[in-house]
Amino acid sequence: MVATPRTKSSKAVPERPPLNSRLEFMRLLWAVDHGLQSHSKRLESTAGVTGPQRLVIRIVGCYPGISAGEIAAILVTHPSTLSGVLKRLEARSFLERRTDPRDARRTQFKLTRKGKAVDALRAGTVEITIQRLLNKWPAADLAAAERVLQSLAAELVPKGE
Repeated sequence: MVATPRTKSSKAVPERPPLNSRLEFMRLLWAVDHGLQSHSKRLESTAGVTGPQRLVIRIVGCYPGISAGEIAAILVTHPSTLSGVLKRLEARSFLERRTDPRDARRTQFKLTRKGKAVDALRAGTVEITIQRLLNKWPAADLAAAERVLQSLAAELVPKGE
């Protein structure tokens, strides 16, 4: 049986038959998305970047000299979707753009001192919450969840991207 969700006012939602598995899964995804959005707003007020912007900073921190196309591939998004994020991070001095010395048509990104400070944040990040969660679950369960999420992400990518 599905637990009855509670509202912010702590009033119980009336008992209803459980949702079917599709709707329950979508409800849980909605809850995760809402939590990520809320966390992103808090992060922006404390660190000056949104959750997605910090993820880009973390990726550039892991792969200095990475191109926009490579970041987009890691994030499974179209490069045009990412270009605004990169421009904002560059304009606010979190990232530095430079021409690839091997191919002048490509640009590479690296973190500035300000970007490195955001990359180094650990307290109050969604990563800490996720790591705490990952530490609680057996590897087989995590692998199964990862497969489901990978399949869902692949299904949701618009055709032609």
